[in-house]
Amino acid sequence: MKRDSNLRPQDLTQTQPISQDVLAEKYLKPGETGVEDLYRRVARALASVENEAERAKWEQVFLDNLHAGAIGAGRIMSAAGTDIQATLINCFVQPVGDCIQGVDDEGFPGIYEALREAAETMRRGGGVGYDFSRIRPKGAEVKGTHSMASGPCSYINVFDQSCSTVESAGARRGAQMGVLRIDHPDVMEFITAKRTPGRWNNFNVSVGVSDAFMEAVGQDQPWELVHKAKPSAKLIEKGAYQRADGQWVYQTLAVRELWDTIMKSAYDFAEPGILFLDQIGTDNNLNYCETISATNPCGEQPLPPYGCCDLGPVILTRFVRNPFGFGGEPSFDFESFEKVVATQVRALDNVLDVTFWPLPQQREESAAKRRIGVGFTGMGNALAMLCQRYDREEGRVTAARIAERMRNAAYTASVALAQEKGKFPKFDAKGYLAEGTFASRLPDAIKAQIRKHGIRNSHLLSIAPTGTVSLAFADNASNGIEPPFSWMYRRKKRESDGTTSEYAVEDHAWRLYRELGGDVNNLPEYFVNALGMTADEHIGMMQAVQPFVDTAISKTVNVAADYPFDDFKNLYQQAWRAHLKGMATYRPNSILGSVLDTGSAATDAAAVAAANVPVASAASVDPMRTVIESRPKGALSAVADKIEYWTQEGHNTLYIVVSFLPVPAGEGEATVDRAIEFFMPVGQSGESQQWITSTMRILSLAARGGFLERALSDMRKVAWDRGPVRLGTYQKADGTHVPMWHDSEVAAIAFALQNIIARRNEKAGATTAQATTGSAEPELPGMPTSVMAGKKCPECGAHAMIRKDGCDYCTSCGHLGSCG
Repeated sequence: MKRDSNLRPQDLTQTQPISQDVLAEKYLKPGETGVEDLYRRVARALASVENEAERAKWEQVFLDNLHAGAIGAGRIMSAAGTDIQATLINCFVQPVGDCIQGVDDEGFPGIYEALREAAETMRRGGGVGYDFSRIRPKGAEVKGTHSMASGPCSYINVFDQSCSTVESAGARRGAQMGVLRIDHPDVMEFITAKRTPGRWNNFNVSVGVSDAFMEAVGQDQPWELVHKAKPSAKLIEKGAYQRADGQWVYQTLAVRELWDTIMKSAYDFAEPGILFLDQIGTDNNLNYCETISATNPCGEQPLPPYGCCDLGPVILTRFVRNPFGFGGEPSFDFESFEKVVATQVRALDNVLDVTFWPLPQQREESAAKRRIGVGFTGMGNALAMLCQRYDREEGRVTAARIAERMRNAAYTASVALAQEKGKFPKFDAKGYLAEGTFASRLPDAIKAQIRKHGIRNSHLLSIAPTGTVSLAFADNASNGIEPPFSWMYRRKKRESDGTTSEYAVEDHAWRLYRELGGDVNNLPEYFVNALGMTADEHIGMMQAVQPFVDTAISKTVNVAADYPFDDFKNLYQQAWRAHLKGMATYRPNSILGSVLDTGSAATDAAAVAAANVPVASAASVDPMRTVIESRPKGALSAVADKIEYWTQEGHNTLYIVVSFLPVPAGEGEATVDRAIEFFMPVGQSGESQQWITSTMRILSLAARGGFLERALSDMRKVAWDRGPVRLGTYQKADGTHVPMWHDSEVAAIAFALQNIIARRNEKAGATTAQATTGSAEPELPGMPTSVMAGKKCPECGAHAMIRKDGCDYCTSCGHLGSCG
């Protein structure tokens, strides 16, 4: 049945469970029952810095703007108006100097002082980016201690470990970005560091690249790795020397060798990202009074030392009229959009005065420049609702128009705010509007107003990942500038009683199209997702929008697993020529994880589910957990199973025997088989034989002691440093089979044993996977049929957690983890 298309898009559908769950889990505070309570809390907090006589007025204005679609970033929506001493600022950049303690000769905090400052920032809820390039390279002379330096990579290890132990406000782990310049002598170690499993898990990493380097790549010139710190005598003997400019040349290498190493790491490991430092510097409105060498963890905010990103996206889908052409020609309401953007500028400016600052230096930096970041979310969905393809020229033109109108509305509003509240203290009209800066490209009328009145905020725009705020407040609209990743997926949810339930998570535009009467089994061609377009088309959208954004854009360029390496390298050259400020890519591969299979073996899936279902018993004493003092005499029913799994060394085969004892299942004469003995037959070769034999004996004791389930569960948690182990498959709700990846050989064997026991229990009528999860929904046209594998997902357990739009995203169940 078709709905009235004159209704606002947000009114057309009931709130879906994912939005309710994320809202409750991450944003609602005690006493709040829904989004209205939350909006009122935030509006009241933002209005609290207005003149007392006008606070009620501005509270209502901010509340109306929140309902219209101008929301705050996660920290604002979570902590504004609470008594938690947490920052409302998502991210910062912290300086790191070239000394251990105190400050270095340029006034930058020493390494351990920077570590303390970062820990305090993360504890208060902020993510942190750093430029580690000031730290002297490995092998440099350390005069004070007559020793040699260990280099920045060794200290990044310390920052990484610190992050893993600091829980931030709201139980949010701190996100971090580490940057090293392309001419730093330790850049090769930095580039390849994350090839070691488990290293720098709490960091995104990017290389700061100069125009000179990119030109050297094009001309295949030699490249010097330099630092101001004097090398050790040993390195000087090997050829290190001092240039005329005072810099020490530690090594000269072929630029293509360095470039290919970066590209190979990005191709295989999705890192490092690339920051184009000269473009960042030239475009910076404040290049007359600051130097930028790092970004926040997601890359959308290049920032100076102690700089912050105060972010708030506007939900673009709220401004589409007659979506999909139902009821008339679809259009974008630019007038309403511009009014909302103008109010958002004032709201975010107020955040700077409301927030708790982790460090006084951050407060001082913010007060001097008053950076804010109005952005948007839902671009992919909005274009589909306008019947335009994201990956075609029409979509890029519309996206650029939206960004341009947002820019003009924001800068105009900030000039008006300067007239009311004062311009930012570091403002200098000549430098701010100097040729080459972003502000120099504004319309003449706006530039004239800036010269006359100044401007309240040095920077006003940022396209950030929207992560959970899009789920909680935008009905799962597409994230930030991104196209949708999929139209629907199934989400697993752990319930309080230990069981799991499933529900569908639907893309906003897809479900809106269905509710208006569209046929989702025959989607129009303008429904295009991230995996359905080329890398060039992803870059094309960034190239269209970046000229209208004064900071940067966080976006992932997805490439296919079989994308040629030479073409991949050219993408970064293309991004540099397009004057982008950086780029990050993701390519599924055998190192990060294979593209998931669509197999047909349903047995393992049922076994997985059954292995996780507690065995119920009507008896007052659970016969599966009573202690069996010794192995019963005589023969027992047994199962011999061949276990096949794959490690980085290749294919492995193992035979395990499990013996079962029939025990009463409760009332009556029914019995159930209980595993009580495990062993590995002799004669099998391999270095693992002794520990497996020993483990089987310990498991036999656990089985007879009544705590086998816990022992196997503990084994599943064992990790090693030799890469993931593949064994078995897991059946998704749509019928496809996902290869299972385990953290170690121990964990894989425990999984196999759980399967053996589960299959045995199935014969006695134990619940199967299908009965537990419900009937599978059919695969939908246009929906990606493959899932990218990556790190282990804490929600569903699949090894499918990738970095997407600056957030940890599970491509199996859709779980969103930490965002920068």
